[in-house]
Amino acid sequence: MKTMNGAIPKVLFLCTGNSARSIMAEALLRHWGKDRFSAYSAGSRPTGKVNPRALEILTRNHFNTEGLRSKSLDEFEGDNAPIMDFVFTVCDHAANEVCPLWLGQSISAHWPLADPDRPDVSDKEQELLFQKALRELQHRIRMFVGLPFDKLDKLSLTKQLNDIGRSFPDTS
Repeated sequence: MKTMNGAIPKVLFLCTGNSARSIMAEALLRHWGKDRFSAYSAGSRPTGKVNPRALEILTRNHFNTEGLRSKSLDEFEGDNAPIMDFVFTVCDHAANEVCPLWLGQSISAHWPLADPDRPDVSDKEQELLFQKALRELQHRIRMFVGLPFDKLDKLSLTKQLNDIGRSFPDTS
């Protein structure tokens, strides 16, 4: 897919801390989007570090983690910032997280995802939460890269992206 001016579309994944979910989404889109998309991530209140479990699960599943870092949304706003074509928030309203607001002209959708970083649970339970988050992101990003972009108008594309945000992998 190319934008109207022939550039590779830029995709931004947003969450609060930019330490796990949005980082994993960035890595997955870099993998499956390869030369078709440029992937980025950011947070409204970035932690300043990537969660080690996120890096470990990505590495264990053969995804490249080189260059991943926790970034502020500020890097993607302003006159000199790259113009995003798609923006996905991956925070969880159900957990009363405050999702970052995106005011750009990008096509955007909310892909809610529970935060796997839960220090209040056992290591085994936290591992399962990270695995679940990875599966959900893999499912949604595969659906995203498989969309027939050349056949969808903006309204249809927005609907498809919102539908992806409500879909979950088959775990049966």
